[in-house]
Amino acid sequence: MDRREFIVKSGKTLITYSILGTGLLSLTGCSSNEETMDASTEGTAKELPESASKEQPLSETKKILVAYFTHSGNTREIANQIHESTGGDIFEIQTVDPYPGDYDKVVEIAKQEQKLAYRPALNTKVETMDSYNTVFIGYPNWWGTIPMAVFTFLEGYDFSGKTIVPFCTHEGSLLGRSVTDIAKLCPQSTLLDGLAVRGKDVKKAQNKVSQWLREIGMTELKN
Repeated sequence: MDRREFIVKSGKTLITYSILGTGLLSLTGCSSNEETMDASTEGTAKELPESASKEQPLSETKKILVAYFTHSGNTREIANQIHESTGGDIFEIQTVDPYPGDYDKVVEIAKQEQKLAYRPALNTKVETMDSYNTVFIGYPNWWGTIPMAVFTFLEGYDFSGKTIVPFCTHEGSLLGRSVTDIAKLCPQSTLLDGLAVRGKDVKKAQNKVSQWLREIGMTELKN
C-alpha cells in the first residue's frame, strides 16, 4: 500500500503524520465545534452483567451490539450506559495506529484524514456480525461527522436488513451530518433517531439515555 505523509502545524511545532492506503470517499467541510477527541482500552465484543436499571433489556428478542469508537473516553461512558439498559454485546472500535493524546494534534490529524478520505486500519473485528439485527454505533463528532475509523468499520461489514442506532458525544455540534453519512454507507439498513450528548455531561446522562431508548422502542419499563 502507498504511504502518504502530511505535515500538521501545532503551535510552533511541525508534526509529520504518516498514513497508509488510499481514500474511497471524498468528504469536505468541517465544523467549528469539533468534538472532544475521545483513548481506547477494550477490543472485543463481550457480555456484561445484567442491567441494574429499571428498564427491561430487549436483548432476548433483539440480538444487540453496542459498537463505539472513543478517544477521551466520553463515548465509552455513553456506550456503557446504553449497554446497561439494552443488554447484548459491547465492542470497541480501535485503530492499529493509536491517535496521540494531545487534543490539538488529534484535531488536526482528524481534519487531514477527512480531507484525504483516509480509512485508518482497525485492529479489532466483530467475528459474528451476521448474528446481530440491531447495532448501536457510537462516536465523537469530529469535524461535523463520524471519525474516519468509523467509516472503516461501517464499510467492513454488510449491514443490510439491520437496524442501526447512532449516538455521539460532542462539544456543541450535536450529530452534525453524521447520520446522513451513516445512511449513505448503509443504504439497506433501518436508521433510528440518534442521540447526542455533550462531553461534559456524559457522567450524568443516564436519564437522557434512558428516555431516548424508550422513545426509539429499544427498552421497556419493568412491570
